[in-house]
Amino acid sequence: MTAERIVFAGTPEFAALHLQALLDAGHSPVAAYTQPDRPAGRGKKLSASPVKQLAQAHDVPVLQPASLRAPEAQAELAALQPDLLIVVAYGLILPQAVLGIPDYGCINVHASLLPRWRGAAPIQRAIEAGDTLTGTTIMQMEAGLDTGPMLATAEVSIGPQMTAAELHDALAEAGAPLLLTVLNDLENYLAGAEVQDDALATYANKLEKTEAEMDWQLPAAVLDRRVRAFNPFPICFSHLDGQRVKVWTTVPENNRQTAEPGTILAAGDDGLLVACGEGALRLKRLQLPGGKPLAVRELLRARSELLAPGKRFG
Repeated sequence: MTAERIVFAGTPEFAALHLQALLDAGHSPVAAYTQPDRPAGRGKKLSASPVKQLAQAHDVPVLQPASLRAPEAQAELAALQPDLLIVVAYGLILPQAVLGIPDYGCINVHASLLPRWRGAAPIQRAIEAGDTLTGTTIMQMEAGLDTGPMLATAEVSIGPQMTAAELHDALAEAGAPLLLTVLNDLENYLAGAEVQDDALATYANKLEKTEAEMDWQLPAAVLDRRVRAFNPFPICFSHLDGQRVKVWTTVPENNRQTAEPGTILAAGDDGLLVACGEGALRLKRLQLPGGKPLAVRELLRARSELLAPGKRFG
């Protein structure tokens, strides 16, 4: 017996890349669950998720319940008679009643090497913590948060200048074929599932916009990791002369200096060198209010007085 009646549940681009892989391999889900449309953009018009857009383009029925706790939502899923529910960054909690509906249960594609970085933001937290290795885990879902038995993993290295956007793409590239491999031999993978060691678990808390403000008292290496972890969202920022400046690209340097943290030490074509609690951070790409992200060398042509040495972020 194989999982012929697959239901897919996911919302963002990471999930859509996995749905695309399923479709390309001939696994057409009987339905796709995704979160309700959300207001987006300056006009705050309702916007369909990447999974919804892809599913509709391939004539896969789309379901968007606000919750799966309601009996009517659970009955709707049961009526699909699913063999398997595949969950990828869906964003809604699946209660125990839902986990028991598919014949093979529910499997989840998670963007870390579990049990490290259970939770909402594993990609960002891995970079922020300075991890050099992460990966994708396919696990059997249970009631706990990312606690279920692991079916398969694929490792992905985190490069020294890798951003969350780049790691996102690398993990999707690793996760999609891994999911297909598991699907093609599902019963054996389920039978060989490995229980997680809870003692090794860490939690990837949801990103908060307030975390993105630069604390110049921190070491340059820590700030650089945070800049990369929060790119493309929520983007690190700091204030300079009352203006909120977004920081897109940085490089840490072992610069011995005694200036107050946040002080601009030098400004040139290779960026702004800013004093930190330990070392200095070279800011390479910035975004001023109302503008787009630009290399510092371009900004200096028009705003050299704002970015002059001696000025202080904070």
